[in-house]
Amino acid sequence: MLLFAGASALILAFPGPAVIFLVTRSAEQGRAAGVVSLLGVETGTLVYALAAAAGLAGLIAASATAFAALKYVGAVYLLYLGMQRLRSRGPAPERPAPARSRLYASGLTVQLLNPKIAVFFVAFLPQFAPRHGSAVLTMLTLGLTFTVLALLSDGSYVLLAGALGERLRAGGRARRGLDRACGVVYAALGVSAALAGGGPRHGPHR
Repeated sequence: MLLFAGASALILAFPGPAVIFLVTRSAEQGRAAGVVSLLGVETGTLVYALAAAAGLAGLIAASATAFAALKYVGAVYLLYLGMQRLRSRGPAPERPAPARSRLYASGLTVQLLNPKIAVFFVAFLPQFAPRHGSAVLTMLTLGLTFTVLALLSDGSYVLLAGALGERLRAGGRARRGLDRACGVVYAALGVSAALAGGGPRHGPHR
């Protein structure tokens, strides 16, 4: 378990699309919005952990069609978020903050539409499973542990980005510039997701 926790911490130290999404959301809409989105993202992580324990994640990892479908739908969703920001013309300070349910759903969607999480769990978790005992219980325990570590790691990015974004959002012009920058980041993530390869050898890319 200690070896697994250490390896997971090293993996989580390298931010991927979900972390960049959380940083962008926190910087743009504040720490509270980032935390709610974080809960959505990690719920998605937990869903894949449960799916891995049940053997369902292996179906996604083994099916090129399912993997590609999730990947491209996720890319389109990120591009949609980016275009929303880039097309926004109203004064940023007057735009109402999204509802918490919408923020949560957005984070959950981003994570669920990242099929490389399924590939990661299928390829990574069994390396730390003992030869004896319940494989399902072991995979579930490891998946829950990884989710908790991800919550702590990603949460630190959210808090830092929220604090920095608070200063940038103080001025109307700076906030509009932040809106445009966030739109570019979302769009870039969408393009990156669409062009990325698949398979266990490519890593989790969270």
